[in-house]
Amino acid sequence: MTAAALIFDLDGTLTDPRPGIVGCLRYALERLDRPCPDEDRLATFIGPPLRGTFATLLDTDERALIEEAMRFYRERFDAVGLFENRVYDGVPEMLERLRVAGPLLVATAKMAEAAERIVQRFGLAPYFAGVYGAEPGGQFDDKVDLLAHVLDRERLAPDRTVMIGDRGLDVVAAHANGLRAIGVLWGYGSERELREAGAAQLCAAPPRLPEVVARLLG
Repeated sequence: MTAAALIFDLDGTLTDPRPGIVGCLRYALERLDRPCPDEDRLATFIGPPLRGTFATLLDTDERALIEEAMRFYRERFDAVGLFENRVYDGVPEMLERLRVAGPLLVATAKMAEAAERIVQRFGLAPYFAGVYGAEPGGQFDDKVDLLAHVLDRERLAPDRTVMIGDRGLDVVAAHANGLRAIGVLWGYGSERELREAGAAQLCAAPPRLPEVVARLLG
């Protein structure tokens, strides 16, 4: 396999964060005394930026209210929600096989500090050359901007860099930066969502990803 950089989403791609994210969303809505959807509905918000999620759940564009919801979310997330998470079966073995292809990186809508803690906590840090995420004040909330930052910071060639994620927004952000994207089907995005976003390849399970990457890169 020719050397290439692989950029991974975190939630729904490397780890399953459902209990933590759902619990933190519920906690924030309860603290604000707002109606809370059921668990399955809350789980559909895993992946997209958190500010947009609260704008939808609270049906508001009021910045102060959204930031208050963010504060409550992080209050629980930093204490317990961060660790209500698990690495998908087969992911460490997948990463071990893929890192011979070139540098592996993480780019997530999560705050960068939280993403780094998760990668460390669950034993994934040795596989990654860098972990990138949102920064305070909303910087890099948009994954298009985040990937542009990663490409610039790591001096990556777009034609030799692949984005790997479970949501359509990962694919859209990749295309906006001249990258190809692989959609993974074990996370929270549907096959239809990923196909409509224009994923170059789809992958059904972690053990199959190395061969999908090899096929895409030739």
